[in-house]
Amino acid sequence: MMSSITGALVGWVPPTRARYETILKLWQIIMPSFASIQWLTKWNGMGKTSQPSMFNLPGRWAWFFMEIPGFLTVLYCMRTLPAQLGLIALPWQNKLLGGLYVLHYLYRAVAFPFLQPSINNMHILNASSALMFQITNGVCLGSWLGGYGPVTQTQWAGHVSATQFVGGVVIFGLGLAGNYFHDEHLRDIRRRARARQAKTADGEKKAKRTYEIPQAGLFKYVFYPHYLCEWVEWFGFWMACGWGCAPARAFLVNEIVSMLPRAVNGKAWYRDYFGEEKTKGRKAVLPGIL
Repeated sequence: MMSSITGALVGWVPPTRARYETILKLWQIIMPSFASIQWLTKWNGMGKTSQPSMFNLPGRWAWFFMEIPGFLTVLYCMRTLPAQLGLIALPWQNKLLGGLYVLHYLYRAVAFPFLQPSINNMHILNASSALMFQITNGVCLGSWLGGYGPVTQTQWAGHVSATQFVGGVVIFGLGLAGNYFHDEHLRDIRRRARARQAKTADGEKKAKRTYEIPQAGLFKYVFYPHYLCEWVEWFGFWMACGWGCAPARAFLVNEIVSMLPRAVNGKAWYRDYFGEEKTKGRKAVLPGIL
C-alpha cells in the first residue's frame, strides 16, 4: 500500500522541474479564479456562519487535518528534492525560511485548533478546499526552497540583499505575533462566554447566541486584524525570499484573494447582528480603507 502511494508521488511530490513550473503557473491562475467565487455568495460553511449539514465535519479535527499537510509537504520536498538534484546541502537561508513556514503552521495547524475553546462544525467543501490549498502551496514553496530557488551563497547574494532578507524575517515575526495576539483576544471572548454559560441554568442555549465585538489591538479599527497580520507575515516571507520568488508571491496573493471576501462578508455579518450604530467606522480588514 505504502509503496504504491510512494510510487504515485514520484515526479509529483516533489515535482520534476517541468512539473513544478506547470503546477506553479496553474496555481497562480486557478486559485485566484476559484477564490473569487466567494464574492458571489455569502455562504461559508465554517465559523460563525456554519450551518447544520450532513456534510459537516467536527470543526477541531477538520481544521487540524486540512492544515497540517502544508508544512509536512514543505518538509518532505526540502528533505528529498536536494538529493534528486545532486545537492549536498541547502544554504542556511533555505533552512531558515522553511523553519519560519513550519513555525507558523505549528501554531496554525497543530496548536490553534486545540487552543480554541470551541470550533463550529465545518462543511466538507471548506475542509477539502483548504486541504488542496495547503498541498499545492506546500509543493510550490517546498520545491523552491528544496532546490528550484537559490541553492548557493553566491546565488543568494545575487538574489536578495542581506538587509532585505533580515527585514523580511522581522516583518514575518511581527505579523506572527500580531496574529497570535488577536487570535488570543477572540479566544478570551469565547472563554468568558463559556464562563457565563457555566453560571446560567439554561446557559448552553444562551452561549451559542452570545457574541461580542472585539475591542483589543487592531480590532478597534477592523473586524479581521488577524487576517491582516497573517498577510503581513507572508509579505515578510516573500520579502525575505526575494521579490522574484514566484511561489512566495503566489502564496500571499492567494491568501488575500481567499480571505478578503470572507472578511467583507464577515463585516456584513457583524453589521446585521449588532446594528449599524455599533459597527460604523470600523472596516473589514484594512484600517481606513476596506
